[in-house]
Amino acid sequence: MTDGEFLDYKSAEQAIKKLLETQPTPIVLQKIVDVLYEGFEKYSWVGIYFVKGDVLVLGPWGGKQATEHTRIPLGRGVCGAAATSGKTELVDDVSKDRRYLSCFLSTRSEIVVPIKKSTMILGEIDIDSDRPSAFDTADVVFLEKVADMLSSHI
Repeated sequence: MTDGEFLDYKSAEQAIKKLLETQPTPIVLQKIVDVLYEGFEKYSWVGIYFVKGDVLVLGPWGGKQATEHTRIPLGRGVCGAAATSGKTELVDDVSKDRRYLSCFLSTRSEIVVPIKKSTMILGEIDIDSDRPSAFDTADVVFLEKVADMLSSHI
């Protein structure tokens, strides 16, 4: 990937599969975050949270700056809701969702995809966008595939 060049979902999925086959787990998760953050112009912040007891703990992330939300209680915010329900949360306008925990003033929309093994929630992929209504069904399908691939590496 070169500067200014973005990926399509299929290319990103192939890149992630290759990383999972060739890289050790502690390194591969950051590299996957990098593929997502750098590969899609509309993804302005990407992080993976891990479920530790009754809290989500931030792991690898990519973005212009760190979030202050490095630990989120299950059930709190959009991330906590996804981790509790086990279902993907898609927020077109974070200013209209009372659950949203503000990380960045520029964020307009968010998608959170649980990473699960069977019915156990292991973590989640959290992506913010500076664009309103940035995420659609294609993002949901793609990111749920990525979450499925990650489930054996968490």
